[in-house]
Amino acid sequence: MVSKTRKAELVQQFGGSTLDTGKPEVQIAILTEDINNMTEHLKIHKKDVPTRRTLLKKVAQRRHLLDYLTRKDVNRYKEVVAALGLRK
Repeated sequence: MVSKTRKAELVQQFGGSTLDTGKPEVQIAILTEDINNMTEHLKIHKKDVPTRRTLLKKVAQRRHLLDYLTRKDVNRYKEVVAALGLRK
C-alpha cells in the first residue's frame, strides 16, 4: 500500500496539482509505487499467492495505461518512463 503522504507527493509531482488524480501519469506513478512495494514483499514471502495475483493485475493495468499514453502523446509517455525508471 502506498501511504497517503507518498500518494499526495506523487499526485503533486506528476499531476501538477493535488486535485488532478485522474491523469494517466499519476495513475502510472501510483501503480509503479505499489508494484515496487509488492515486489519487495514477495522477495520475503515467496508463497504469498494472493499478493502475486494482485501484483500481476497491477502490472497489466499499468501496461494498459502506458499503451493508452503512447497512443495519445508519445512525448508524455517518454517523460513518464524516464521519470519512473521503467524499462520500456
